[in-house]
Amino acid sequence: MLPLLIILGITIVLFVWGKFPPDVVAIISMLALYLSGIINLQESLSGFSNPTVIMIAALFIIGEGLARTGWTALAGRRFVEWAGKSVPKLLIIVTMGASVLSGLVSNTGTVAALLPVTVSAAWSAGTLPSKLLMPVAFGSNTGGLLTLTGTPPNIIVSNTLAENGFEGFSFFEFTLIGLPLLIIAIVYFRYVGYRLLPERKTLNKPADLDAEMYKWIEDYSIGDNLYRLRIRSMSRLINTKIGDWSFEEDYKVSIMRLRRRHPSPLQQKVPLFVELPDPETEMRYHDILTVKGEPGDIDKLIRTFRLGVIPTPPESDVLKEEFITQEVGMAEMLITPKSVFVGRIFNLGHYLKKSGVQLLAASRKSRPLKGKIKIEAGDAFIIRGPWENIENLKSLYENVVIIGSPEAMSKNVAKLTPRSYIALGTLVLMILFLVFKILPGAIAALVCAGIMMLTRCVPISKAYKGISWTSVVMIAAMIPMGIALQKTGVAQEAANGLVESLGKWHPVALLGGIFLLTTILSQTINNSATAVLMAPIALIAATSLGVSPKPFLITVAISASTAFLTPVGTTTNAMVMSAGGYKFTDYVRVGGPLLLLFFVATVFLVPLIWKF
Repeated sequence: MLPLLIILGITIVLFVWGKFPPDVVAIISMLALYLSGIINLQESLSGFSNPTVIMIAALFIIGEGLARTGWTALAGRRFVEWAGKSVPKLLIIVTMGASVLSGLVSNTGTVAALLPVTVSAAWSAGTLPSKLLMPVAFGSNTGGLLTLTGTPPNIIVSNTLAENGFEGFSFFEFTLIGLPLLIIAIVYFRYVGYRLLPERKTLNKPADLDAEMYKWIEDYSIGDNLYRLRIRSMSRLINTKIGDWSFEEDYKVSIMRLRRRHPSPLQQKVPLFVELPDPETEMRYHDILTVKGEPGDIDKLIRTFRLGVIPTPPESDVLKEEFITQEVGMAEMLITPKSVFVGRIFNLGHYLKKSGVQLLAASRKSRPLKGKIKIEAGDAFIIRGPWENIENLKSLYENVVIIGSPEAMSKNVAKLTPRSYIALGTLVLMILFLVFKILPGAIAALVCAGIMMLTRCVPISKAYKGISWTSVVMIAAMIPMGIALQKTGVAQEAANGLVESLGKWHPVALLGGIFLLTTILSQTINNSATAVLMAPIALIAATSLGVSPKPFLITVAISASTAFLTPVGTTTNAMVMSAGGYKFTDYVRVGGPLLLLFFVATVFLVPLIWKF
């Protein structure tokens, strides 16, 4: 027993110290348990085949699908639009929005999606980000308690029940306690927490797509020389391919996009929007071509092929509609002195075939360039192409610099496509699987993650990148600690201590003790690791007292998600710390009263909902 306690103590110290990543600490702990002979090889590696771990990994892919298809970005923008300039209303909406989203998407993904729009909204509403970001983080932690899949501790405690012969929690069973706690959090932040939140001035207005579009219009004049042309009934382009005509060479015009206005029944399988037309793209009657070229060249094209002109105002919203989708985006590229592009001559609109991106606009010494360009070191370009191609551009061409993160920007596109509805339908399908218990949780999540990948809501090449492997590996490596606690009798001793000291008074006293012990651990240890440690202790304590374990396991899930006192308790707390300019003491001052409210509400409500 003593070696286990030493390993457990060192593990907790390493978690608190933060010198090593939490997954590395968990692996060290797992290896120490095996090398000391406390657990065998099969028990050491059992976490990596545990249904909880597999389900959590699959849920990351599903959340990634929702982010990549525009749902999280769209939700974030809607929250800001509904609030307008009202700071109290904005506070309620971002807190509620973070909670609702985190019930379906990972807490980290929720905060990542809402952080930039919340900061922008704060400045627009005349307040500071520090007045809104902590409610977003705490709201996402609370929202994880709305559904079974909202946060890993929920899955952990449910599977602990199932593995020990009890009925696990249903998908929406957590809502019975999660919804009251969410209401408490919203009311608290509206009337108390807002006054406790600090006013920290920051200079971190994040660049979003809208801001970037305004900047690009000003610096690059990307709206200039951009036209939309309609193929009329007498045009020679009808039923021909783009490659049949040398538009760039003969007419000095680049085709950016093609939209079909009236596809015939024979063309139902032809996409309505061709974002990056290639030489094989066929042109039909009434198609709309978005083209770029000098006015004289455009006039020549119109006369030669009898095309109609549709006005294209250079506003950012219009240009974003023309050029940016879930699949295709834009970014800024800088040319360094050693770049292979230096000295080469290109027309704007030229496609780089090797990378599949297009040179949309150019600037030299902050002045827009037009027409044919001989590239010099220091030139800057706006490039357009599939987001993945832009992300990979640096590996294809040395000595070019991509400004910002195309991967992150792609998730801020709040434009829905057919894939968006596939992603939403997949989420609903998973919920139905879980609610009606058609499939085990891990299998249901894997099936739906597979659908996300097969339908390319999440490109297969990006699926593994969407998984937080730090969280997955940490949970898998900490499960053996829970096995060791039970195998050596430490969990039994801890449970006996809780029962003897608190259980003799009343089960509610024991419930409160479990809440406090769990929340103390969760302030410095990842909430998943805390749930893994506390779930067996709570289960044994309940069975020793001869009462139902459900109230105690649900309390573990709740208290594991109450890391309100420190910035290191959860990833979401850490994410908003620098963005909001928070200090360590800000979490204690704002999170302390909320934690007390959660404790009182849990001790009062849980026994009423789940009888002892």
